[in-house]
Amino acid sequence: MQIIKTLTAIAITGTLIIGVSSTQAAVSGPKPESINWSFNGVFGTYDRASLQRGFQVFQNVCAGCHSLNLVAFRNLKALGYNENEVKAIAAEYEVQDGPNEDGDMFDRPATPADHWPAPFANSRAAAAMNGGAVPPDLSLITKARGSGGDSAIRVSMLQPSGFPLGADYVHGLLTGYLEEAPVGFDLPEGKYYNKYYPGHSIAMSSPLGEDAVEYNDGTKATTDQMSRDVTTFLVWASEPELEHRKQLGVKVILFLIVLTAMLYALKRRIWANVH
Repeated sequence: MQIIKTLTAIAITGTLIIGVSSTQAAVSGPKPESINWSFNGVFGTYDRASLQRGFQVFQNVCAGCHSLNLVAFRNLKALGYNENEVKAIAAEYEVQDGPNEDGDMFDRPATPADHWPAPFANSRAAAAMNGGAVPPDLSLITKARGSGGDSAIRVSMLQPSGFPLGADYVHGLLTGYLEEAPVGFDLPEGKYYNKYYPGHSIAMSSPLGEDAVEYNDGTKATTDQMSRDVTTFLVWASEPELEHRKQLGVKVILFLIVLTAMLYALKRRIWANVH
């Protein structure tokens, strides 16, 4: 009886996974290109040059609509900027402070301790300026879309909306715009067709265009290059601890290997004279 129950449960679970996965495939459309990011794998690290270029793209293109609430100016040191450069970047912006002695709020130049200023005062103001759609905060956007490499069970159970996972999705979204919707597709007024966006109808117009940014290092600012760079930057914003976490993991594994060898040698020595 117990065996029958177990087999029934397995069959039901398999059916659910296959069914949800099929529904996801229908909703999400084509799978974005799988990119060999520098931060992939156990020993992966962030490409500092790409991080700085990605920050330029965010600063000049994305920051006009999207917030980055969890990132402070001082965090930009991790991108390779020195203290004076961080202070200079912060000083370009104003943040609200106060109250002062009269009880009023006031604006002042930002300092490295301040967080990135939001482009809109509140969500209603953001919606009013963007056709009713509120641009999402990008601090955790790559985590919100998954981290890549997970099993079909996680995809099915935790990503029911059909979003592909991780950095590949963000890159795919930024490069997946079509000038015109396919024949037969009913695109609502004021929306844009994106082949990787679930439902394909997105409120954000294509944010990137050839040479939209002039890179400080002279790199050619193609749409694909800008998409890769800003995606790398957004992954860093979501997981600034990624490199430290990987380094710690490698150290722990090496420690466990050495400890196992020592315990095995100790066991051999203790039991050497036992017959």
